[in-house]
Amino acid sequence: MLACGLPLPASAEDTLIWLVRDLPPLTIFEGPRKGQGALDQLLPILIERLPEYRHQVLHVNRARGTQMLSDPSFTCDPSLLWTPERAKYVVFSRQAFVTPSNGIAIRRSQQDAMAPFIVDGQFDLQAFLDARGTRVGATAERSYGPVIDEQLKHADAHTVALHYGNDALGSLLQMQRRGRLEAVLGYWPEIRYHALQQRIASDDLSFYPIKGSMPYQRTHIACSDTAQGRRAIERIDQVLRDIPQEQVQQSYAAWLDPVMREQYLRDNPRFFQDSPEP
Repeated sequence: MLACGLPLPASAEDTLIWLVRDLPPLTIFEGPRKGQGALDQLLPILIERLPEYRHQVLHVNRARGTQMLSDPSFTCDPSLLWTPERAKYVVFSRQAFVTPSNGIAIRRSQQDAMAPFIVDGQFDLQAFLDARGTRVGATAERSYGPVIDEQLKHADAHTVALHYGNDALGSLLQMQRRGRLEAVLGYWPEIRYHALQQRIASDDLSFYPIKGSMPYQRTHIACSDTAQGRRAIERIDQVLRDIPQEQVQQSYAAWLDPVMREQYLRDNPRFFQDSPEP
């Protein structure tokens, strides 16, 4: 777990701890494009517009981040999906940004074997989990959206390989390359980035949306459900209203492949209407 400090205004009192995960293309910890993710650009704007706090950024994995958010501390996660379970211990901001939904990556060499689970360009995750002798890789404590989460929750433990450590997705892609997994869950830009880091050609992988999932996911900022956290979310909501959404949209779109980018930019404005979620 790494920490980095930021310039502090003289009047700052409370220390707001930002929990940041390695989640390309939102946040990038290593490599030639370190610090160039979409959220890497949004977070400094948030920090600058919240001068009443000291700010500390911690690099954590998903499991550690969940533990810290559930503690009675002053911690916030700048990129969290709303779930009923999380709403029990964190308070969510208004919608911060929108991303294409999580999906599944399979190796092209396994295309024929996986064909029974691919229907109309979508992957039938439930059928895959119900089959014998297949496994999907996922990051522990992570939400992939309501449809995927519910299916993973009820899956046989032997069909889901959960990774709790750092560089979870990179490790899962290596397991897939070695034949220990048939499929890996994640965002397509995230999978492509980690595949490159693992020297896996993105052309070796095929990506499919999950049957039953919405095409996009609304992401929020979330803070521990404490008095400090609730006050911070009120201020964060004020700041989010003043940040041009086109700036966030373009920053994320730059990481998408041309076909997905065109569709995302065309669809995105209507998804920046207030979400029905908190």
